[in-house]
Amino acid sequence: MCMVIFAPLFAIFAFATCGGYSGALRLSVDCANKTDSDFSIDIDFAYPFRLHQVTFEVPTCEGKRREKLALIGDFSSSAEFFVTIAVFAFLYSLAATVVYIFFQNKYRENNRGPLVDFIVTVVFSFLWLVGSSAWAKGLSDVKVATDPKEVLLLVSACKQQSNKCAAVHSPVMSSLNTSVVFGFLNFVLWAGNIWFVFKETGWHSSGQRHLSESMEKQSSSYSHGGYNRDSYGPSGGYNQQANLGQSAEEFGQQPSGPTSFTNQI
Repeated sequence: MCMVIFAPLFAIFAFATCGGYSGALRLSVDCANKTDSDFSIDIDFAYPFRLHQVTFEVPTCEGKRREKLALIGDFSSSAEFFVTIAVFAFLYSLAATVVYIFFQNKYRENNRGPLVDFIVTVVFSFLWLVGSSAWAKGLSDVKVATDPKEVLLLVSACKQQSNKCAAVHSPVMSSLNTSVVFGFLNFVLWAGNIWFVFKETGWHSSGQRHLSESMEKQSSSYSHGGYNRDSYGPSGGYNQQANLGQSAEEFGQQPSGPTSFTNQI
């Protein structure tokens, strides 16, 4: 039931917070010649974070000439991989919900449905772990590449001490941080559901059957062993009593020898 409710929601939050992101940063270049300054240099970027394609213009502080720069890095692979996993997990969880509710008999027919569900759950658990880890690393690189202080190092005018450069506005990364959190929450959710799906398969029932059969065999062997000891116990006691009786008779007959000898004397 948790998978039916939370899996689609968590998947939506994961790809919405990452795939729908757009951010911006703002720089300021104050040239020694105030007429060449630019105090509002806006740089916009968004998913899938191909930052090397994001260009912007800054003043050179040498007349009206401006130079065209670009951000550094391409982090689209980890971001697109993460979003793709989230989309397919959302679609599969919706399909599984429909099957659980409306096609329960066909789901359990020939035990094929639970087995397929178990395999897919294991695969998605692994993909969520890999995708979330990769995107967490990619996000840290995005933060570095879009840090205004790092971007100012690309501006040639900022390398001259006569000019003053500053970071006016930094990008807000809260939604991207949320996407990483939901990525790992999806991993926990899918990994925790492996056991519940495994219980629906025939592997779990066969394992329980073999366990009960082995326990029955052990109990039957113990009962047979106790019966044999009980059956042989009385006979052993009877033989011991007979042996004791015979020894007593022999001991009773031994004094007749000395008595007859004294009579003869």
